[in-house]
Amino acid sequence: MCAMVILAAGGMAPSAEVRTLGIMEASGLANRCARCGIRKQAVCGALSDKELEALNAVARRRLVKAGDVILNAEDDASSFANIVSGVVKLSKLLSDGRQQIVGLQFSPDFLGRAHRKRNPFFAEAATDVELCVFPRSNFERLLSEQPELETRLFKETLDELDAARDWMLLLGRKTAAEKVATFIAMIARRQTPDGCSALGELGATAFTLPLTRAEIADYLGLTIETVSRQIGKLKADGLIDIGPNRSIAVLDSKRLNDIARS
Repeated sequence: MCAMVILAAGGMAPSAEVRTLGIMEASGLANRCARCGIRKQAVCGALSDKELEALNAVARRRLVKAGDVILNAEDDASSFANIVSGVVKLSKLLSDGRQQIVGLQFSPDFLGRAHRKRNPFFAEAATDVELCVFPRSNFERLLSEQPELETRLFKETLDELDAARDWMLLLGRKTAAEKVATFIAMIARRQTPDGCSALGELGATAFTLPLTRAEIADYLGLTIETVSRQIGKLKADGLIDIGPNRSIAVLDSKRLNDIARS
């Protein structure tokens, strides 16, 4: 059974050790923000140094193990977070218990829905994840005070909407080969530095698939056998190589992207 990682503090009063750790986290967060590789890309990149200090005072770092639940659907939305590293799996649960993966989030995506009282989905760590967590009340107050922050968050929401429409096209019109190629190209682009500049004409890029083949099949609306067959064909055609523990190397990114864009 998955462990639950609670983003918001609640219930019993924290121990002296926990309070001390929180103080240490807060004091060290400013330095982490200055060194943070996602600061300019994340929503907090819209803030000035002084404004970022105000956010630092309430922000906390969380490390989440793969398989742990981060947000539970319909629970109170008490916190939001920037994804510093790792991959988060979003899913919806049907009334009969069936679950559908509805999205993946990567660094530097924003996790949560501002101005909503409840979480609209389950969020689970597909890999080990590092989060920078903000209490809802503090973050929404900053949104009202800082138009640039609200604009940045609005743009990210529009990007998510565009991605959802692209995924509707994939599910509705693309062939199995195009679906699998699109998925692998997307993971490579999002999991490698600088948006995967390595996915150009030359060179190979290696990464680990964040989902099992069963989860990929669920995400793409295919069977496990079809996913395995298409991955095997991509390998046989020299576009990718497959290593242990779900590792993948893209050997011919141009041909892979050509299939994905077909």
